[in-house]
Amino acid sequence: MGNSPKKNWFTAMGILFIVVAVIPIIRDLLIFGPDFVSDFFTSSDITSEKVSTAMFGIGGFLIILGLRGERYDE
Repeated sequence: MGNSPKKNWFTAMGILFIVVAVIPIIRDLLIFGPDFVSDFFTSSDITSEKVSTAMFGIGGFLIILGLRGERYDE
């Protein structure tokens, strides 16, 4: 019971961030189409697509942290 390793929650949180970032992009592609979505990415306003791009970066960083090979042996 005491020999189980700690869970790697960084990778799980990174995958969760990426899944949550994909949802608004797919939603807007289905509602508005690719032309408007590309306009959302290039506009000067803060849009959900730009926030999703930042979430992709955060998710990738968390996955890298989770896979860096840290051992939890105590």
